[in-house]
Formats: sequence, C-alpha cells, structure tokens
Amino acid sequence: MVQVKDLHWKKDMRVSELVDSYENVGFQSVELHRASEVIVKMKKDSAKVFLTFTSNMVTSGLRGFFAQLIELGIADVLVTTVGGLEEDIMKATGEVFSIGTFNTDDVELHERGINRVGNLLIQNQSYMNFEDMITDILRKLHAKQKRWSVSEMLREIGLLLDDTNSILYQAAKHDVPLFCPAITDGAFGFHLYLFQQENPDFIVDVVQDFGNILLTTSYDDRKGVIALGGSISKHHAILATLLNGGAEYAVYMTTAHRTSGSMSGANTSEAKSWGKVKDESDIATVIGDVSITFPMAMTHALDELYEEGLLNIENK
Repeated sequence: MVQVKDLHWKKDMRVSELVDSYENVGFQSVELHRASEVIVKMKKDSAKVFLTFTSNMVTSGLRGFFAQLIELGIADVLVTTVGGLEEDIMKATGEVFSIGTFNTDDVELHERGINRVGNLLIQNQSYMNFEDMITDILRKLHAKQKRWSVSEMLREIGLLLDDTNSILYQAAKHDVPLFCPAITDGAFGFHLYLFQQENPDFIVDVVQDFGNILLTTSYDDRKGVIALGGSISKHHAILATLLNGGAEYAVYMTTAHRTSGSMSGANTSEAKSWGKVKDESDIATVIGDVSITFPMAMTHALDELYEEGLLNIENK
C-alpha cells in the first residue's frame, strides 16, 4: 500500500517532479498523478485517443495547448462544443480576450458590450467580426459543394486558417477528425441557419457525422478517452467508444460532482456500469479546475513520453 509522504519544495523544481510527489500526498493530488500515468499508458499501448473539451477551455489560454497536443500526435479524435470553435476562429484572426474578475458588475459589462465567461471578458465586437468572416467562409464552402458532414466542414475551415495555435488549423493539417455534435448551439449555428435560408441546398449533416465518429475506431481497437469538462463533447466520445466495445483507458477532469446524477459529473467508475469503459480499464477522475489540473498532468505525461523516446519534438 502506498504511504503518505510529506511534500517538500526544492530549488528549480520541475512540474514533473511536483506531479510525481503527488502520488504520496493524498486526496485529488493522487488522482491527478494517476491521470497522468493513465495518459502515458494509453499512448504507450497505441490506443486511439479521444480528447474532448468544452468551449470555456478554448476561451482560456488552453487553446494553444490543445493545438500543440494535436501537433504532437497526442489526440487521434477531437470532440468539442461550438463556442470553442467560434473562439478558435476569432483568435486565429487576431481577436484577444481579457482577464477580469468573477465579481465584475455584469449589468455594467452588458452596457459596455462585453460578455463574461467566468473571469474572462469578450467584446461584442469580436462576435461581430466573426459573423462577417463566417458568412464569407460559408459562401466558399457552398461554392465547393452543397452537402457537408460537420467534421468535413470543420476540416475545410481549418485549412483556411493560418495560425499554429489554432485547434482547427492543427486538426486539419494533421488530419485529426474534429467533431462538434451540437454545431447549432451558438453563433456559428445561427449563421448556418441564416445561410441555409438563402441557400436551401446547403446541408450540414449531423447524422452523417455520427456515423463518421463511429468509424474512427473499430470494436477491436484499443481506445482511450481524455474528457475535460462534461456536456455533449464528453458524452459523444464515450458513446462512440461504447458502441465500439468500450474504452481501455479513461481520464475525466471536471468540476462537476457525481452526486448530481448528470453526465458531466459521472466519474470513470460509473462509466463501467454502462460498458463505456471496460471492467479492467485504467481510469482516473480528477475533480478540479481543468485550467490548473490538465496542464500539470499533461506536462508530466509529455515529459515521460519524451524521456522514453515516444514523443518526437525535434521538428515541432
């Protein structure tokens, strides 16, 4: 049985050394260390890795980290929500978001044309600029073909961007399928609707894309899931692995709790009852702010993969 050991700081301590020490600290630090080890195991076992995240993480500074992980070959399949894609496109075209506080006067923000996501602030003008750009993009897509699955459409948009910190750009460049099952749940969806009113032959097929995500793996593939946050992005990936035999590896990171009975709060152990992850799978659930927990666990995993010669960063 693992013994509790006291944590001690030392000069120039690396993130990996800190996360290693978490194995003996207790509480969520143990789960964070385990999450990192499960990520390493899924990569060493050549499992097909589903990385899911919600839009608020793209609002934050994790966007570039996700893009880097795609470039490094960590993710084989991506699933997210539409707000993150909108904001990925905004940032790819130079929009910047600000950091405020959680206690800002929201009525005052509204009067100033500013939207708040936690302690992050986005100008209305950024969405207006997005609207101008997305209409032009949809015209180009419509001219090329009339019917698109969501992932095919997102790949085409990624090819139009020129930003190495863009999730869409890196996914398209490295041929990593990017799924957004609720593509209409945001400004992007509203403009898809408006464009289709003028161009009824323009079809974005969500059902076809469900088939596409099922075909990204087979029943016999080993599968891993890294689910950051909850919502439809988490469920869509897990459902795909369930219909293909269940995942061998699963890491959930979230602030939601299992006591809510929601999909967002369901932990990796509960997933076994559904067959979403296999009975003998390696699992970890970390309760905490993903903007803190994920970079720590992932940095530890990247260091370990690099030291074992499993991560090529020379040309990155």
